Amino acid sequence: MMMSKINRNVRLLAAGAALTLLMASAPSASFAATPKDTLVEGFAIDDIITMDPGEAYELSTAEITGNTYSLLIRLDVADTTKVKGDLAESWTVSDDHLTYTFKLKSGLKFASGNPITAEDVAWSFERAVKLDKSPAFILTQFGLTGDNVTEKAKATDPSTFTFTVDKPYAPSFVLNCLTSTVANVVDKKLVLDHVKAVTPSADYKYDNDFGNEWLKTGYAGSGAYKLREWRANEAVVLERNDNYYGEKPKLARIIYRYMKESSAQRLALENGDIDIARNLEPGDLDAVLKNPELASTSAPKGTVYYISLNTKNANLAKPEVQEAFKYLVDYDAIGKTLIKGIGEIRQTFEPKGVLGALEENPFTLDVAKAKELLAKAGLKDGFSVTMDTRNIEPVTGIAQSIQQTLGQAGIKLEIIPGDGKQTLTKYRARNHDIYIGNWGMDYWDPNSNAETFTTNPDNSDEGKTKTLAWRNTFLTPDLDKETRAALFEADADKRAAMYQDVQKKFLHNSPFVLIFQQIEVAGYRKDLKDFKLGPSFDTNFVSPISKE
Repeated sequence: MMMSKINRNVRLLAAGAALTLLMASAPSASFAATPKDTLVEGFAIDDIITMDPGEAYELSTAEITGNTYSLLIRLDVADTTKVKGDLAESWTVSDDHLTYTFKLKSGLKFASGNPITAEDVAWSFERAVKLDKSPAFILTQFGLTGDNVTEKAKATDPSTFTFTVDKPYAPSFVLNCLTSTVANVVDKKLVLDHVKAVTPSADYKYDNDFGNEWLKTGYAGSGAYKLREWRANEAVVLERNDNYYGEKPKLARIIYRYMKESSAQRLALENGDIDIARNLEPGDLDAVLKNPELASTSAPKGTVYYISLNTKNANLAKPEVQEAFKYLVDYDAIGKTLIKGIGEIRQTFEPKGVLGALEENPFTLDVAKAKELLAKAGLKDGFSVTMDTRNIEPVTGIAQSIQQTLGQAGIKLEIIPGDGKQTLTKYRARNHDIYIGNWGMDYWDPNSNAETFTTNPDNSDEGKTKTLAWRNTFLTPDLDKETRAALFEADADKRAAMYQDVQKKFLHNSPFVLIFQQIEVAGYRKDLKDFKLGPSFDTNFVSPISKE
């Protein structure tokens, strides 16, 4: 994207101040309110790698696509045990639980003006499966392949889409998966105008990229807002989609302004340079609460923070070392300081509010216990290891805390800092020793987290199912088997008990140290109306927001 193009867009914001809103690296010294028709959010969006919903797998991108793309069905944020129609007016499930039939609403249009048909839905599924990027497994787990997807996910008429799965899964599981961002519907006609020819290979047998290169920065959706610009580590600009079929957005445009530091966000919020601060640390949150012109809101998220040990490292592969790490985290201090008000200590991978979430936190800081375990592993003098860490709080603070407590047991930890894109890319290539990060649920179902932490059907570097277990070369076939069995249990109580059993076994026998569940908080100026945070990372909707 050229500078001249984004500057032209910025001028639309009025009064010349918008350029400062987008590009300034620090808040202004005097109060200057944002334009009345524009919402500006300070947000650490450095994890964005692509805007293609068939490829994107980052938390910040999910929020953008959640506001700019449509799905067949969405999570009902008023009752997360249910889903509700988005593009779909209604749907039915066959008696054998194998075929799902969706009827689309009438008169739907993409932002481009092209009509939305069942063929667009079918092609969106096809391209996601054939591209086979990180989130594709959410669809391919139902037996979809590049060879059969056009038969298993197809339009039977312009307003009817059918989806056939390979096994009789619990319908709630299938429907929850279809609320994930990989199922976003793209404008087939528009994307085909931007397809790039490629040479088939052993890893990719198709002769085109299904518009993937263009959609990294392009847009082909039908959501309440449309993507106008993304400039990496600078800004994301959304504009109102006048073709949106639902309730029209209140504001003309939304700007996500890249701001990494909590203190900078707070100062910008106090000065009126931004309307919402999204990454406030406990101290800055306290300051916001004391300011009569500001307010805050919060919502528990289906996001858990963890550290993971790559078992490619021979020392980290030892079960005693893995358990020792769980006794070398000062959970109490982290809870009282680094995540105060923004998180709750949680040592299991299912977040609160999800079916089968286990309410147990068995680990405390116990250096003596950890030393015993290290000695049993033949490492009584400790060892040296590295940790890849995103340059954002509270991640940096937690990493430094763990560095200090590991040192008490003789483990020398080198912290390797980087932005979200850098650390994620290295992590996904399995080139780390230790990684500290977060995981947000792909869909509101216990399988989302249970599967990613326990499933690894192909542990080779060429493996296609790139779960967190795969990223850390972790094999646990018994837990994987139990996790998969839970998908077919119709009785909710029995299914919950199965997930609890998996979590209990995982607690003591895995290379993951779960630390806390996120409570997302945001500070905002009191002239905003109807600003709420959703339960998941893709349900922070901006279309209801207005300004007084």
